[in-house]
Amino acid sequence: MAPLLEIRDLRVRFRAAEVVRGVSLSVDEGEVLGLVGESGSGKSVTALAVMGLLGPSAESAGEILWRGGEAIDLLRQPASALRNLRGREIAMIFQEPMTALNPVMSIGRQVAEAAEAHYPSWTGRESRLKAIAALEAVAIPEAARRYGDYPHQFSGGQRQRILIAMALINRPRLLIADEPTTALDVTVQAQVLELLKQLRQQYGLAMLFISHDLAVVAQVADRVAVMRNGEIVETGPSRQLLTQPEHAYTRSLLAAAPTMRSDRSRPLAMVSA
Repeated sequence: MAPLLEIRDLRVRFRAAEVVRGVSLSVDEGEVLGLVGESGSGKSVTALAVMGLLGPSAESAGEILWRGGEAIDLLRQPASALRNLRGREIAMIFQEPMTALNPVMSIGRQVAEAAEAHYPSWTGRESRLKAIAALEAVAIPEAARRYGDYPHQFSGGQRQRILIAMALINRPRLLIADEPTTALDVTVQAQVLELLKQLRQQYGLAMLFISHDLAVVAQVADRVAVMRNGEIVETGPSRQLLTQPEHAYTRSLLAAAPTMRSDRSRPLAMVSA
């Protein structure tokens, strides 16, 4: 069976700088693919290319094949077609929940608006009920009462849950999670990861999970792709890649991660340039 999402030889250039260089990867139906690498390696740019959100300054080449129905190349679709897919078939959780949410709009309206963009015939009551149900699904306490509250009235972990509710309200087939646990403490990270696992099982989600944290990726991903300087250097099953890495860069990423056995008298290993 063909993958749900398949990226072939993707290249992205911003003026003179080519930041994604020949990336090829795939995500099967119901699978979680972890995409890992240092900051600046091109992970988020790859995700934005899938979503059609790179902007006019970017030049893209290659293929991004979406097989939600009839196979289409997302790089060659008009803006109107991408708007129909975005948020409905493919959804994304962006980094930094405080800046991703509108500070002057209630969280309930923001979640409801994500549904109304694809179902304009819904009444205000219908979209409100759908938004409350989505907030309850991600364990926001007293969701109906807090529908009118604003982002600053929620903790960092709760704001991340609100973003997840916005992404999942239309039951997409693929969720792109871009550093969904960044800036959260370890306890809240664990809660968010457990929530994503539950939602994946409940809705049969496929997921592209982007992170620089190999420990986080190990908890959620079926397969892992390692990205360095705009290129994929190694791909394999999660357990195998993280315990028996073949590429020197993957080994250096693993060596740079602190553990309970790390010698605190010595600096962590440097990632190879």
